[in-house]
Amino acid sequence: MRIGVHYLGDGTCEFAVWAPLRTTVDLLILSSGSETVYPMKKDDRGYWHSTVDGVSEGTQYLYRLDGDIKRPDPASQFQPDGVHGPSQIIDHTSFTWSEQSYKPRVLQEMIIYELHVGTFTDQGTFEDIITRIDELKDIGINTIEIMPVSQFPGERNWGYDGTYPFAVQNSYGGSEGLKKLVAACHDKDVSVILDVVYNHLGHEGNYLWDYGPYFTEKYKTPWGSGINFDGAYSNEVRNYFIENALYWFGEYHIDGLRLDAVHGIYDMSARPFLKQLAECVEVFSQKQKRNFLLIAESDLNDSKVITPRSQGGYGHDGQWCDDFHHALHTVLTGENCGYYKDFGDLTHLEKSFQEGYVYSGQYSAFRKRDHGNSSLERSAEQFVVFSQNHDQVGNRMNGQRLSSLVSYEALKLAAGTVLLSPYIPLLFMGQEYAENNPFMYFVSYGDKAMIDGVRKGRIEEFKEFHTGEAIHDPQNEEIFLRSKLDWDKRSHSHHAVMLEFYKTLINLRKTVPALSHLDKKSCEIVSGNGANSIIMRRWHEKSEVLTFFNYEDKEVRFSLPDKESIYTKLCDSSDKKWNGLGTLLPDKIKGAEDLTVNPLSFIIFSIESVV
Repeated sequence: MRIGVHYLGDGTCEFAVWAPLRTTVDLLILSSGSETVYPMKKDDRGYWHSTVDGVSEGTQYLYRLDGDIKRPDPASQFQPDGVHGPSQIIDHTSFTWSEQSYKPRVLQEMIIYELHVGTFTDQGTFEDIITRIDELKDIGINTIEIMPVSQFPGERNWGYDGTYPFAVQNSYGGSEGLKKLVAACHDKDVSVILDVVYNHLGHEGNYLWDYGPYFTEKYKTPWGSGINFDGAYSNEVRNYFIENALYWFGEYHIDGLRLDAVHGIYDMSARPFLKQLAECVEVFSQKQKRNFLLIAESDLNDSKVITPRSQGGYGHDGQWCDDFHHALHTVLTGENCGYYKDFGDLTHLEKSFQEGYVYSGQYSAFRKRDHGNSSLERSAEQFVVFSQNHDQVGNRMNGQRLSSLVSYEALKLAAGTVLLSPYIPLLFMGQEYAENNPFMYFVSYGDKAMIDGVRKGRIEEFKEFHTGEAIHDPQNEEIFLRSKLDWDKRSHSHHAVMLEFYKTLINLRKTVPALSHLDKKSCEIVSGNGANSIIMRRWHEKSEVLTFFNYEDKEVRFSLPDKESIYTKLCDSSDKKWNGLGTLLPDKIKGAEDLTVNPLSFIIFSIESVV
């Protein structure tokens, strides 16, 4: 069922809104301070409909429920005056797309760059991002992932407090701005993933309660009442979110969706919403003759999400792999509080390299129960890995990036661990040049109770972390401004060196077949000679590479395994050109030798067999 507003041209527009328990619903067309009332008709599924002439793009409107409650459209496509103001008609046919030469990128080829619109540039708009696309492409980025852009309260927010899933944030540039950004990316052969939130809605400006049973008290989430995905009336609630996914694909040409925290979607039905969503996206993809991607975020370590539906799974294309991050982060930082208490041993990172999930059914000290199931049979290209992302940075009390927690050598080691892995790499904006400005949690609520609540909530939610630190005030605009990237750093000192280092690693990943081919079965991991060292061998057809990772803060000796091969050094992170101690090895080695690898560094060789 199509919902919301659909502009048909020539001043004609269709309106559809779900309000099954209301006695009357009227459409109010607003013009010059006056209201024109159009009574709507209800169908047997609880949808109210009206077709109106004499309207155009830019016309504003409200719905009146039971004669006296005036509310914006729950499927509003634009809220020009914010979450409490009227909705506005968008004519999606008025935008001209020029994508004839664009070929959607498959997941296994993606080098993903996560960004937040408001802090990525000084202006904090979609159109300002366009001016930076070439710089991202220059280092090898071919996919951007945009944090949520659905309308939220005020002008600054991470986006996870959105209350209008179909409306593009007004302060970012609205519908037109997002379309221009996607079109510009596609013109430059850059794919676009959008972060969407289907596990909850924000509180300020959330009027879904007035329309129908979108929520249920049967389940409680960290954000309040659960969304009604499996109770009475849940068919139409599901339709609301499925229509939203198809809306981003159809009207904005988004290539893929990253689904926020699907573990917060509570659903005990025989046909879970997540499975139904994937089915509908597949049908839509077939009609459009191109694939649209679904990438889930989940802390359940349940491979069912990415298992094909033919094998009893939900059939999502990929998922974020938090275990990989936690294993790497704890080895580099030594942190062991909160969920990090489950990690810290190098065997955790070894297992993640080999399987994906670290916790695949064993006991979790943090959760105080067994956790997860095996991901061994899931394909390598289904896992997105990272050393930083918005959660892992922003959900620290002071938003410290990894560059503020570890040494420069460890930063390079983290980059190599992610980019040389057999998985899909994701960079968080700024890490490519070792940005050290924080990325903190910020809001701009208008509701005092909400402001007080979020201040208290941040302290409570992260009390296991960073004890003794003073928490920043999320409502303070200065926190938002401090979280912006400093683009000038990219061309100076160690920041410029790191930028070139990332460019080199990404180029290796793309051009060396053993690295670009993602396959767990052609990746062998063994422990090195030190307590914190790993040897990784990867191969594809005639291409073969060997990487030595030293996570020790001291030199480690390795042995080359095959005396009949020639080893050509592709990159040594400790090389002086990368501001390191200086490489200890020649560019080419023949035969089996013992090698010394510098502290907190890695070396990657290509291997050529001697005939």
